[in-house]
Amino acid sequence: MMAIKSHHCCFSFIFLLLPLLLQLHSVKGDLQLNYYAQSCPNAEEIIKQQVIKLYNKHGNTAVSWVRNLFHDCMVKSCDASLLLETVNGIESEQKSDRSFGMRNFKYVKTIKDALEQECPRTVSCADIVSLSARDGIVLLGGPRIEMKTGRKDSKRSYLSEVENTIPNHNDSMELVLSRFQSIGIDTQGIVALLAHSVGRVHCVNLVHRLYPTVDPTLDPDYAEYLKGRCPTPDPDPEAVLYSRNDRETPMILDNMYYKNLLKHKGLLVIDQQLTSDPTTSPFVEKMAADNGYFHDQFARAVLLLSENNPLTGDEGEVRKDCRYVNSE
Repeated sequence: MMAIKSHHCCFSFIFLLLPLLLQLHSVKGDLQLNYYAQSCPNAEEIIKQQVIKLYNKHGNTAVSWVRNLFHDCMVKSCDASLLLETVNGIESEQKSDRSFGMRNFKYVKTIKDALEQECPRTVSCADIVSLSARDGIVLLGGPRIEMKTGRKDSKRSYLSEVENTIPNHNDSMELVLSRFQSIGIDTQGIVALLAHSVGRVHCVNLVHRLYPTVDPTLDPDYAEYLKGRCPTPDPDPEAVLYSRNDRETPMILDNMYYKNLLKHKGLLVIDQQLTSDPTTSPFVEKMAADNGYFHDQFARAVLLLSENNPLTGDEGEVRKDCRYVNSE
C-alpha cells in the first residue's frame, strides 16, 4: 500500500511539473519581456539614458533609430544585419540605394560601448536597434511601446535582398502593401508606418515632382515652397539640400502628416498615393482626424515590425562590436 501511495505521489508531482516544463520549452526560443532581468538588469535603462543623451546632443538621432528599425526588420529578420560593415566578404546593406540618407550609425557604438562596460557580450545589437527605436519614438512625442527582447545578431548581411524588401518611394501602392503584408502588417498598420511625420527628405527624392513640370497633385503654393528648398532639377546627393516632411511640427511624431496629405502637401509620390488609393485613403482620413488612433496603430505596427522573424536561442550571436561579426 505504501509503495502504491509513493508511486502515486511521484506521478502527481510529474503531472503537475509537466505543464511548467512545456511552458519553459515553448518560450525558450521566443522573445520575452525583461529578457535581461537576470543577465543585465540595467540594460534597458542604459539604452534609454544613452538615447536621451544622444538626442539632447543631436536631436536627429531619434529619427535615425526609428529608420534603423524599419530598414533592419524589413530585410529578412530583426537581427542587426543592417549594422554590419563591408569587411571579410560581407557587403554592407548600407551600400544599397535604399539606405540613401541614413546616418548616425556611429552612435550605435556609443550605446553598445555603455552596455559592454556594464555587461560584456550580453545585450545584442538587434535588441539595441529595437529598444533605441522604442525610446526614440517617445522622445519624438510618440507612444511608449512595450517591446520584448532576446533577439540575437546575424552573422551575415543581405545586401542582395534589400531592394526586394524595402519599398521605394516611387513604388506602386499595391507593391508597398504587399511587402508589408508579407510580414504580417495589415493596411491600417502600413498607413501608420508610412507616416513621414518627422525628419526630412533629400531633394534627390523630390525633384521629379517639381521638374520639368510640377506634379498636378501637389498644392501649388506648397510646390513653390519645395522649389525654394530644391532650386535645381539635378541636386548634388552630397549636398545638404533637404525639405522637412512636416513644416508645422517637424520633430513631433503626430498626425499632422495626414492632415497635410489631405491638403495635397505630401512630399513623396508614395505619400500622395495614400490619399488616392481607395484601400488606404479611409485610414488617412481617420488618422488625420484622431491623433490617438494614429498613435495606437503606429505602436501596434512597430511592435509587429520589431518581432519579424527574430533570431533567438542558438540561431545567432551577441556581437561584441555591432559593426562586425565576432571573430571567435
